[in-house]
Amino acid sequence: MKKVLFVCSQNRLRSPTAEQVFSSRLDLEVASAGTNNDADNPLTSELVAWADVVVVMEKAHRSKVQKRFRSALKGKRLICLDIPDEFEFMDPTLVKLLQTRLGRHFPPG
Repeated sequence: MKKVLFVCSQNRLRSPTAEQVFSSRLDLEVASAGTNNDADNPLTSELVAWADVVVVMEKAHRSKVQKRFRSALKGKRLICLDIPDEFEFMDPTLVKLLQTRLGRHFPPG
């Protein structure tokens, strides 16, 4: 089972949506966090260490994760989806984007 960590800024809209969408997959264990200090679930080195794959929503998140958690990232895949912060939680357009952009990384089992 692959452990996938979804990351956005506040952990309120995009990454919790991704966690929800992929939580029913039997081949994936999922969690989500935010890069900001005031995120609902702030990103920690323990979370990064737990994950096999870290999926970020924007290039800015990738930079923050690479800078702050460089040692915890060793040997892990870091995927950037380029999904802007313009969606509500579980927005159907966001769900479709997540499924499309992650489909090639995690084909349905």
